[in-house]
Amino acid sequence: MTTGGARATARAVDDHPALDHVARLGLVTFGVVHLVLGWLAISLAFGDREGKADSSGAIRQLAEQPFGTVIVWAVAIGMVLLVVWQLIEALVGHRRHDGITRLRKRLTSLGKAIVYAAVATSAFRVAAGAGSSKENGTDSASARLMDLPVGQLLAGLVALGVAGVGAFLIFKGFTDRFLEDIEADGTRGHTGTVYVWLGRIGHVAKGAAVLGVAALFGYAAVSHEPKKSGGLDQALRVVLDQPFGPVLTGFFGAGFAAFGLFCFAWARHIDR
Repeated sequence: MTTGGARATARAVDDHPALDHVARLGLVTFGVVHLVLGWLAISLAFGDREGKADSSGAIRQLAEQPFGTVIVWAVAIGMVLLVVWQLIEALVGHRRHDGITRLRKRLTSLGKAIVYAAVATSAFRVAAGAGSSKENGTDSASARLMDLPVGQLLAGLVALGVAGVGAFLIFKGFTDRFLEDIEADGTRGHTGTVYVWLGRIGHVAKGAAVLGVAALFGYAAVSHEPKKSGGLDQALRVVLDQPFGPVLTGFFGAGFAAFGLFCFAWARHIDR
């Protein structure tokens, strides 16, 4: 098949109503992961330091529930559906926009596909029984990165990239840019108002947490101490040790839960 034929096929898939159902199923899955993540962060705020408050920890928490293996396999498949959706969007989507806006949105979709793929990988590993709660993949990845030539510079660039994601999430939350992906009917009435506030709180809280992760990476890059870097769980534990730490950590937990509920609303009123 020629490149043009492949792109035409991808456009046909992008325009097919079935892709809406693929996106909806994936968003529901993403919402479940964030609800559990919110619960773990709130539990951390109340002194329970056993669980790991990140996406992998949320998936392990699901695995411990009745029918946990089935649930985790469902999460893994749902995240793969999100990857498929966003890859199609990155290739031929966002055609109602032009120029730099279309390019920006396609690059954003590519970034989302990478994030969703990482969560899907965690889910498949947990479902297959691989990876324990003691592993620290972020630390080892940071160490490998800093061992490379100009590794500190690369780690600093990673920190800047992660910070950009966090800042953009906060921007979307404060400006209601996330409403571009929701049908107008989903923002009307009392229910619509709730949806909008869930999106605002969820995006701001998630963005602030991502900025915390970026700060850890940045500090590790400057100090050349990979162990000082870390993912969301470590960022929340750093926050927890600050003045008013439990309150802030609880806020992040409530924000993740709000984002999870917003994903359900997004799935119901998706506007591609």
